[in-house]
Amino acid sequence: MVAVITLTTDFGLRDTYVAEMKAAILSITPGVCLVDLTHEVLPHDITEGALALEAAAPFFPQGTIHVAVVDPEVGTARRGIALASGGHVFIAPDNGLLTPFLARDGWRAWELRAAEYRLPEVSRTFHGRDIFAPAAAHVARGVELHRLGPAVRDPVRLAWPGTHHVRGGLAGAVLHVDRFGNLVTSIDADAVESLGPRVTIRIAGRSLPLVGTYADLPPGRAGALLGSRNRLEVAVREGSAAAQLRARRGTPVVVSRTTSSTKGRARKKS
Repeated sequence: MVAVITLTTDFGLRDTYVAEMKAAILSITPGVCLVDLTHEVLPHDITEGALALEAAAPFFPQGTIHVAVVDPEVGTARRGIALASGGHVFIAPDNGLLTPFLARDGWRAWELRAAEYRLPEVSRTFHGRDIFAPAAAHVARGVELHRLGPAVRDPVRLAWPGTHHVRGGLAGAVLHVDRFGNLVTSIDADAVESLGPRVTIRIAGRSLPLVGTYADLPPGRAGALLGSRNRLEVAVREGSAAAQLRARRGTPVVVSRTTSSTKGRARKKS
């Protein structure tokens, strides 16, 4: 079976950085299947990179190797790591980029320290090409992860918002704004469904309905839905929820049970 290696970066495609990483991989392991997850992560935005990996990685076959480089501290003492989690391998700087995959039981990690699995010359400013890509290529050739370096038991985790219970519902926050202006929140779909079929979402001073899909809303209207990333999302049909609601990462979101429309009505006298 051909090895699959994915690439996720904030490099964009204007420059040759992505091509140089691919060249490093192919020079070591020709014939691998290279897949670009995205190279449009906002520059230096580790949280956005982590969310991109969380969304896409589970759909790849077991044994896929994911290389992720969003690395504002390149060239410093920050570690590079290889992480085995959920049947996949992740190779990245140890800066929180792999946070979603540390929530699972049974993960193991190693520092990328062995010189024989790097390029002969390592630039202080391009570890994606010189350290991470070669490590992935060698793993694709069959090198066992423990040969890359010593075990790591304390990988860095992002302190991003979670979900907590409030009276009658759940509270969280916006984690990510996608290119359509949809607001991806920290609230899991399962948590929303546990509240029952009738809920209201409050964000930025507005109360919004929960709908099944974008087209259930009239054009230009805002609502919430359970998105493909299994997170609660706030959207505006054919528009930008971020712009209309003036919301961004960190904006609070509350999901509350909706009481029956007939509850509390006075009984009609006979």
